[in-house]
Amino acid sequence: MKHIVIGTGVAGIAAIESIRSLRNQNDDITILGDDPHGYYSRPGLAYYLTGEVLDKTLFPKKRADFINLNFKYKKARVTKIIRAEKKLELDDKTLLAYDKLLIATGASALPLTVPGANLEGVVKLDHLEDARRILKFAKRGKTAVVVGGGITALELTEGLRSRGVNVHYLLRGDRYWSNVLDAQESQIVQTRLQEEGVTLHFYSELIEVLGKSGKVIGVRLQDGRTLKCNILAYAIGIKPRMNLARDAELTLDRGILVNEFMQTNAPDIYAAGDVAQVYDPITGRSILDSLWGVAREQGRVAGLNMAGQITPYTKSMPFNVTRLAGLTTTIIGTVGYGEDKDVLGIARGDSETWRQLPNAIVAQSGFDVNRLRILVGEKTFIGAVVMGDQTLSMPLQKIIANKIDISPIRDKLLSHNTKIADIIADFWSKQKMVEGNYATR
Repeated sequence: MKHIVIGTGVAGIAAIESIRSLRNQNDDITILGDDPHGYYSRPGLAYYLTGEVLDKTLFPKKRADFINLNFKYKKARVTKIIRAEKKLELDDKTLLAYDKLLIATGASALPLTVPGANLEGVVKLDHLEDARRILKFAKRGKTAVVVGGGITALELTEGLRSRGVNVHYLLRGDRYWSNVLDAQESQIVQTRLQEEGVTLHFYSELIEVLGKSGKVIGVRLQDGRTLKCNILAYAIGIKPRMNLARDAELTLDRGILVNEFMQTNAPDIYAAGDVAQVYDPITGRSILDSLWGVAREQGRVAGLNMAGQITPYTKSMPFNVTRLAGLTTTIIGTVGYGEDKDVLGIARGDSETWRQLPNAIVAQSGFDVNRLRILVGEKTFIGAVVMGDQTLSMPLQKIIANKIDISPIRDKLLSHNTKIADIIADFWSKQKMVEGNYATR
């Protein structure tokens, strides 16, 4: 059996680990990718920018790990999937045959389309080379403008600021990440950014990057203002890399549509990770995720199915533990709605499920760096945002993911001036006692 994986990200590596876990060491596995650095931690790039981790820390696997997985790695770009012949054409015109194929090509940053977007000093954060490029400019540049939304825009803002760069952050609306965070949560992030020395510009839209001798010297805004800068960093969303799938006439929507076995409409071709659009039982829709853990799980399931162990993918409750303006923040389940003016579609570290909010009542507490917001349904929690103190992060993940009946505490949570954290902590403690009693029977 010949397995080929296109893409060296976490989904592709997880698929190979799954195939080898079934002890079919005789199967031939090849992984193809055009990233010069192969497999590394994409989420770690934020900490690489701030200087908290070094290059080598971004690479979680050692040479011995790859040797044990017994696969061939070829640095190459796939130019065509020839479905009728079950072959791939590479950029050097080489043809490779496959029995099972996984497309794990990920997603790319949406391009900036304003005049001047091609000037030297315009940067994004898609991969490690982008991060290195940003650091190179940060040594020379003293002022940067950041445009965009979601987690990546904040990573750019904080990364540049930590390198001593004077940062202006442009927001098209009245607050940060308005379709995931509520007004108070946005305000906490904004205040912390301002305390770090970041200048925020609300209701501000970039219309042109200004240049001289091919380099960035400033930006022009829609209201006529100009800001001088040496760097323009953008994060306006991502788009799944679907060109190969489109040319191969696979079924597409916003991503490559797959069934519960991560299979495309071509039975021998699978897709996983940022490029895959997967059915979500929570919303009844096919959803895009750009979460590291989700990509890993999708790759794991795809690998099992490729190797013949039929395994359905069950989309878990989406959650992400991230850092917003230096504040650890966990986002679980469904917490927002609508569109963010600063992002087109989905951003990295994002899930469409977060924004499919049904009818729910909000219970919240804390209005400084420690904040807890719970979306309360009829009998279950629908979602939660935990900022700062993470004591309840794990219990809430389990309560939400397992759809535990919260009827006994629902009225208390929705009472005026109630201590939400104490109520949930006590409820979780009792849940663990009940589970322990069942376990000992």
